[in-house]
Amino acid sequence: MTPKVDGFFDPATNSISYVVSDPETGRAAVIDPVLDFDPASGRTATGSADTLIAAVQREGLVVDWILETHVHADHITAAPHVQKRLGGKTGIGAGVSEVQRTFGALFNIGDELAGGASHFDRLFEDGDTVSIGGIDGRVMFTPGHTPACACYVFGDAAFVGDTMFMPDSGTARADFPGGCAETLYDSLRRILSLPVDTRLFMCHDYGAGGSREFAWETTVDEQRRSNIHCRDGVSRKSYVAMRSGRDAELSLPRLIVPAVQVNIRGGRMPPPESNGTSYLKVPVDTL
Repeated sequence: MTPKVDGFFDPATNSISYVVSDPETGRAAVIDPVLDFDPASGRTATGSADTLIAAVQREGLVVDWILETHVHADHITAAPHVQKRLGGKTGIGAGVSEVQRTFGALFNIGDELAGGASHFDRLFEDGDTVSIGGIDGRVMFTPGHTPACACYVFGDAAFVGDTMFMPDSGTARADFPGGCAETLYDSLRRILSLPVDTRLFMCHDYGAGGSREFAWETTVDEQRRSNIHCRDGVSRKSYVAMRSGRDAELSLPRLIVPAVQVNIRGGRMPPPESNGTSYLKVPVDTL
């Protein structure tokens, strides 16, 4: 039950996408693929995702799943592009419905998101099984950063999304709509209750402010011993106080406005208007 894990770092968004595969059968899942996006011009590109796709094809893997750990606010998902090239079903935690309601209202999307499940092939419930070949995986809800956050645990590997970062960088913010520092603390402790040798794979890394090389793999044991925000011994009360204070000083992610509008649609752009062009909205004096 030890899957092969390959990470693909996107320097434009400091995101890491993953291909996790069963060495025995060649079945695989893609996790959190990134679509290139230039906010100045509104142009998209697929260079980051195509690097991942090429690696999958070189290894002759068969993709069963394209999984999102949450509705990302810092990059646009490339799930539709990856699915078109490699196949597989898309999946995300069922908490996405709450995110769709919240941001659907913010962007005045109307009835388009009423059938939220239609934007993904599968909405997972906590504890659902998701397998690749002979390796059984499970879905573990970890809300707090967003209501839709979920970890995917395949054998001894867990993909934690934005819930936590490398030990020297701490944990996710909890001030987005639907976020909650108390809930995030409980989710962190749930992750840290996994076996101590479980490999943990991050969705982002910033090199600890440039003090080290980029890194995105650690273990439960290392996080429990040395995570600056949630190591063993940090109480719920002190964590919530720290998180609330830090979040009050943070600016919004650079791509949150375009990213959320696309990601609540499973990576699809808004429906084209009468001239055939899709448009992304910017709410004024709202965020």
